[in-house]
Amino acid sequence: MDYGKFRFEQAKREKEAKKNQRVVEIKEIRMSPVIDQNDFNVKLKNAQKFLKEGNRVKVAVRFRGREMAHTNIGEDLLKKFAQECSEIASLDKMPKLEGRHMIIFLSPKTSKELKAAAKEKAEKEAKAKEEAAQE
Repeated sequence: MDYGKFRFEQAKREKEAKKNQRVVEIKEIRMSPVIDQNDFNVKLKNAQKFLKEGNRVKVAVRFRGREMAHTNIGEDLLKKFAQECSEIASLDKMPKLEGRHMIIFLSPKTSKELKAAAKEKAEKEAKAKEEAAQE
């Protein structure tokens, strides 16, 4: 076997593998517990854009001063955020308080999970239409 040919084919395979690789970045969204609804929606839309691009999202709520006494507000906010993103993302870690920040991680769902969720949703809608037609 020709060693030069072997090296060339090996380099070609490595180049092809490298081309198909994708580096997953972690994008961060920061909020405070007293965020307004419109600001929340903007952050949500940005997170959904990041998730559709295939990146993981770290959502953090920063507590300042006396806000530390009301960490439950931040936890509710993060759970609501995860619920809003549940169609395209799955929750990796439950809300966890680290110092003055409460953090969750969201990962984009795989195409297989998205197809299964879409199929399930379509079945629910069909069933609801059928029940409405019977009434």
